[in-house]
Order: sequence, then structure tokens, then C-alpha cells
Amino acid sequence: MPETRKKILVVAGEASGDILGANMIHAALGIDPELLFYGVGGPRMQSAGCTLLRPASDLAVMGLAEVLRHLPRIWSVYRDIKRALNSSDERPDVVVLIDSPDFNLRIAKLARKSGVPVLYYVSPQVWAWRRGRVKTIARDVDKLAAILPFEPEYYAGLDIDVRYVGHPLLDEAEADTSAVEFRTQHDLDKSEPVIGLLPGSRRNEIHYALPAVLEAAQLLKQRYPGVGFLLPVASGLNQALLQESINASGLDVELVDDTIYTSVAACDAVIAVSGTVTLQIALVQTPMVIIYKGSPFTYAIGKHLVSISHFGLPNIVAGRRVIRELLQHEANPEAIAAEIEHIIDSPDYRNSMLADLAEIRSRMGTPGCAERVARMVMELSEKGSFEKR
Repeated sequence: MPETRKKILVVAGEASGDILGANMIHAALGIDPELLFYGVGGPRMQSAGCTLLRPASDLAVMGLAEVLRHLPRIWSVYRDIKRALNSSDERPDVVVLIDSPDFNLRIAKLARKSGVPVLYYVSPQVWAWRRGRVKTIARDVDKLAAILPFEPEYYAGLDIDVRYVGHPLLDEAEADTSAVEFRTQHDLDKSEPVIGLLPGSRRNEIHYALPAVLEAAQLLKQRYPGVGFLLPVASGLNQALLQESINASGLDVELVDDTIYTSVAACDAVIAVSGTVTLQIALVQTPMVIIYKGSPFTYAIGKHLVSISHFGLPNIVAGRRVIRELLQHEANPEAIAAEIEHIIDSPDYRNSMLADLAEIRSRMGTPGCAERVARMVMELSEKGSFEKR
């Protein structure tokens, strides 16, 4: 890579991080088209102009049990990044770490030792658990782009530049077509319910959640014989594996590649695994039920470590329970189907949820997050060295 062009190493370990990285790269290249981006990401980052050292799917695991099982692959990615940080040819001017704190905080430490400045995009959830991490983050990170308005206060008094940049999902939270047009294009009956099935973007989420989601869909098919099912395929997911499970269920589920906003906007209700996708659904104001299913070992540990009243991000933003959460054993097919039936059959319940979703969207600020983060990257690239030695 030419010495005169600034090199930015980006590490995004899952589908949501791929979206954030791609938007940030687009915004940064709009400011300085000569920037060179490379690192770990997905197809969106690659399309935006990032040269991939490794695919984000190599890091897309969640929970202690899953990490242990995939440790050799994760360690291989770590070594590749370490090699880039210490290579005369690949050494970056700035490292941008997007979410995935269990992995990326280790990369931040590597970057500090290599003298490379770090921007962390999306604060680790220090407000939920392991609050002591703020000191480690402040030690190893130059700048932190927070996407929830209350997060900067957790870093008050520490040697780190933390800024609330607004929520990144607002930069793209628009459906490409109307719900009516989408249903017409996909031959969905406009008089029958359409249910979105979002079993997650990580391998282990699919493993644990998809069977319950499909069984709930079978129950809903019995209740609404003309129901349509849509499953938006997240980037990096193995579509053949999904189709195999769907075929075994005997359901007619359409896998769609349209944007999450377009497909979800066409749904009457959605079954969604907890995560960033629940905020995407909230932004298009489609009613949903939030579920979480993981390995019993991971859940048992996490239950004792997490200190928050709500698990789903829409509920956290609202500061109260707006969407029903079904966790682990509660996320059984009968309970999931019952909540979807309640959303469809009770106009008062549905309208109350729609009003709450509109309030959530208003709390999430204004678009422009990607450009704000890109300008923080530019500041670091101009600084040229890491000061916290």
C-alpha cells in the first residue's frame, strides 16, 4: 500500500457491525477518497471499498460455550490482525473497532502496544455488566463513538474522548418499497397476516432459536391457514442450512434478500432474536416479540452477571417494557405463537405497541451518525500516533 495514503484497519465481527462499518467507510471516503480500508468484515464493507483480510463470519459466535468451540478459528483471526499491526506494509494509521467487545478489546490492547490510535465504535455495554471495563477501555482506546445518549457518563473523568454520535440505524432506516408493493412483488395475500421470522445472524443463534421459531410458525399456520412467512437472510448466513431446516418443518417460508427495513415493513408482526435487529424493526414500527435462546451453560452464567431490567434494545431505549421478551425456557413455541396472535388479534394491544415504537424512534436522535464517526476517524488519522503509552 502506498505510504502517502492513510490506511484504516476495521474489525467488525458480525452482520450488524458489517452494516455500521460500510456506512462509516462510505462517509469517510466522501471526506477523503484516498483513504484505504482493510480488515475483518462482511459483504457490505467489502462493497463499500474495504479489502477483507478475513470474513466477519469467522468471529460471529456468541457465548462462552460457543467461543470455546470455535477458539482455533478466532485465534487465527487474532494472529492475522496482529501481523497486520506489526507489518511495515500493512501497518494502519488508525484502527476502528466495531462492537464485539470480547474480541475487539484485545485488539485495542494490541494496537496500543503497537502505537496505533484506536476508535471504538459502539460502546461495550458497561451499563449492563462488567462496569469495571471502562478503565481498560480508557487505557487502550483514544476515541469512543457512543450510540446511546446515556453512555458517555460512564466514562466521565477518564482519559478518553467519548462522544454521543446518535444511532447509526437512522442513517438507513427506510423501506425501499411500500408494504403493498412488496407483498405484490412476493405474491403475498394482502388479506392474510404476514409474519417475519428473524432467528439471528450468528451460527449459535440459528442453532438454538430457529427450531423454536419454526415450531411457533407451525402453530401460527394452524391458527391462520393463509399466513405468509418471510425470513430476511442476514449477510454471512448459510442460506442452504436455513432452507434445509425450513424444508424439514414443512412450512412455506420465503427467504428474502431485500433490506431488513423493506421486508419487515411488509410484515404484520415479527418474531426476532434479541439484538440490533430489534431496533431495526422498531424503526419501521412493526410490532414484534423478542426472544433469546442460547446454550444452557452460557445463559446460566449470563443471568447472574447482567444487571439490567430489560433485555431487548427497544425496551432499554424506552426505559420500560414495550415489547414482550421471552428468554431461554420461556421462548417456547407456544408462548411465541401466543404473543404473535395477541398482536394480530387485539387492535388495542397492537395500537399501543405502535405508539410506543413511534416514541422509541423519536428518542434515537437524528441521522448522520456515520459521518460523525468518519470525522472522528479523520481526527485520529491526522494525529498520527497513539498518545497513551
